[in-house]
Amino acid sequence: MSPPLNAFWLSAVMLCALLLCALGAPVEDAPTDSPAAGDPSGEEEKEGPSDLLSTSGVWDLILGATRRHQKEFEDEFHNQVKYEFLEDYKVSSLPAHCLYSNFTKEACLQRMVQGLQIYTVLLRQVEKEYPNSLICAEVRTYSGQLINLIQRKMRNPGQVTALTSSQEVQLLNDLDNPNPFQRKMTAHNILRQLHYFLLKGKRAITKREKIRGTMANDSL
Repeated sequence: MSPPLNAFWLSAVMLCALLLCALGAPVEDAPTDSPAAGDPSGEEEKEGPSDLLSTSGVWDLILGATRRHQKEFEDEFHNQVKYEFLEDYKVSSLPAHCLYSNFTKEACLQRMVQGLQIYTVLLRQVEKEYPNSLICAEVRTYSGQLINLIQRKMRNPGQVTALTSSQEVQLLNDLDNPNPFQRKMTAHNILRQLHYFLLKGKRAITKREKIRGTMANDSL
């Protein structure tokens, strides 16, 4: 090959390199958005303290509202009826609490969403007896926010479906009682049990997020 031909090929190679740089060709070591090795699903992303569900301010807002219920109850009945007396007024449709152990985080989140959906319907009975209740108004607002927050943390939020209109009607029909005093006690017990449902649910979620954080730190 003659020298002029060598110069021609050298110029062509340099021109191609310049064109690639101008077009923004990817660099081999550039970071990508794909999941890290060993995590093909991308579901096990590490969460910082601000990303934890248990540290959301919504918990303080909704628990702050339900926590006021005991005082309102005692003020209404002037301590003539003990707060613990509400245990005698069972509500069969109350959802189960999120278990503190032997329960996955996903299962706990699903139970929380299902339970909050049921309590949202049961609140109508409370509002019927106490139409001016500020606690009910606050709980209804913060329940919607908490449901949305929990669903964003779930891997399969679609597995929890909304209650049908017939299911909602049945929940309310089960609470029907001709006795005004018993209706009031039932309404108060719904708020009382809602507070414990939220409190135990937050504790269970906090425990699972701590375990997950400990396992992530041990793997470093």
